[in-house]
Amino acid sequence: MSRQDVFPTPLIGADVLSAWLGRVVLIDVSFDLADGHAGEAAYRSAHLPGAFYAHLERDLSAAKTGRNGRHPLPTREAFAATVGALGIRADTPVVVYDRQGGMFAARAWWMLRWLGHRAVALLDGGLPTWQALGYALDSGPGPVVASMDDAGLRICYPLSAEPGMPTLDADAVQAGLHQHTLIDARAPARFRGDIEPLDPVAGHIPGALNRPFQDNLAVDGRFLSAGQLKAAFDALWARTGDLRLPVVHQCGSGVTACHNLLAMAVAGFGDTALYPGSWSEWCADPTRPVRTCGVSIGH
Repeated sequence: MSRQDVFPTPLIGADVLSAWLGRVVLIDVSFDLADGHAGEAAYRSAHLPGAFYAHLERDLSAAKTGRNGRHPLPTREAFAATVGALGIRADTPVVVYDRQGGMFAARAWWMLRWLGHRAVALLDGGLPTWQALGYALDSGPGPVVASMDDAGLRICYPLSAEPGMPTLDADAVQAGLHQHTLIDARAPARFRGDIEPLDPVAGHIPGALNRPFQDNLAVDGRFLSAGQLKAAFDALWARTGDLRLPVVHQCGSGVTACHNLLAMAVAGFGDTALYPGSWSEWCADPTRPVRTCGVSIGH
């Protein structure tokens, strides 16, 4: 069962998924940045049948040092162990979802692609759309983790030799400020530096363009069509961007940037790069330049 057979695009509709229940691994990635327990509590209240739960900070992030951002990536080896513990093999179709329009599920989608796993899609509209269409939900704790195969051997996810998705670190972003099109997925007020509720410094990386991730969604919580998304990104380049330059996505902590990255893939732009540390890592180093309200700060 190849990705092309099951997932011709990074998105899957609830109607299509309903016919595949039992033949895909489902992962609920619901989360709340203001309450780290809320997502798991919501999962226990209601989740798609047979879905596992992945916690943003326990399962999709590494330990914080104070300089590596709010949601640093784990090593590929560590995440491969997490994935293997769910019984996921290289050919296992996986569908990720949340309750927040893909805000957190996009991170899981990207991380699986980063491992080299291509058979992964995001449930368009997430749990709200699934529920609105009348499909069944489960409650309570999740299924028993199928970390052993039929022979009693531990399932280990086979890492690809190279990451399946490109990334840049802070030094590479700074060195290439005029050689990349940097797209910031945060809300406009945070991008401008008017407010900063999560990080100690307000503003944005000089030269970045602002594309709030919520703009990828229609009023029903599902992604805009491929044509609408392409037109929106084309309009972004027309303002100040240059499509000839490689695109690098960032946000506050490398989570919602994946939403824009997925939207660009849906729109037909292919795979683009992520700066995982994003603003929370960037602003932790006082030597890095900052732009706020049109004023540059730093070197």
